[in-house]
Amino acid sequence: MLSLAKSCGVGLPLCCGRRHLYVSALKCFNRSHGLLPDPNVRFQQRFYQRNFCIMASTPREAPGNNPGLCESTDEATKGYFLQQTMYRIKDPKVSLDFYSRVLGMKLLKRFDFPEMKFSLYFMGYENVDDAPEDPVQRTVWAFKCKATLELTHNWGTESDPDFKGYHNGNSEPRGYGHIGITVDDTYKACERFEKLGVEFVKKPDDGKMKGLAFIKDPDGYWIEIFDLKNMEKISASS
Repeated sequence: MLSLAKSCGVGLPLCCGRRHLYVSALKCFNRSHGLLPDPNVRFQQRFYQRNFCIMASTPREAPGNNPGLCESTDEATKGYFLQQTMYRIKDPKVSLDFYSRVLGMKLLKRFDFPEMKFSLYFMGYENVDDAPEDPVQRTVWAFKCKATLELTHNWGTESDPDFKGYHNGNSEPRGYGHIGITVDDTYKACERFEKLGVEFVKKPDDGKMKGLAFIKDPDGYWIEIFDLKNMEKISASS
């Protein structure tokens, strides 16, 4: 709610430890929530300040603070979960080395489609010792795993001199951004990445947000690197 107030160019009211909110901004909020001024309050501004304090005390994630967010989950979606993110890659040899050796992922399942000339590599942090030996059952197992990375290789790109690579979403026109990897210690992880020759977009102490980093995979896709301790610090100041 602090960010909402700042976006309106105002500060929080005195009861929240900051300056008074402009009455016009508070009127806008109360109108949008169906609230009306109390005729018994001598100064209308006090009414708006009181209601804004109530609003500011609720979690930012509450549906009332996020227009469009549904308050209840449809029963039909109870079994849904995020299973995969797909990247197109130029060279599977290079990408598999990066995601397994540098980031520690395992190959959960591979698919080859000769007629369409492409292969899929599902990477993740699951224990592959738990994977069934039967290929069909391994497919089912792999698709039960959460937050996997699907690396898609269209055959021939690795040796095509005219292939210019894929758009990573972080140059114009911007769209897709990045995936994120939780590590034990951001600084130690980045020291290791640097020794391994990994390309950085942002090192942990660069910029205003300290304690998190961004690296690039072989195709230029961005990967955010963070640990829980530093994310707690960043969250406390946001």
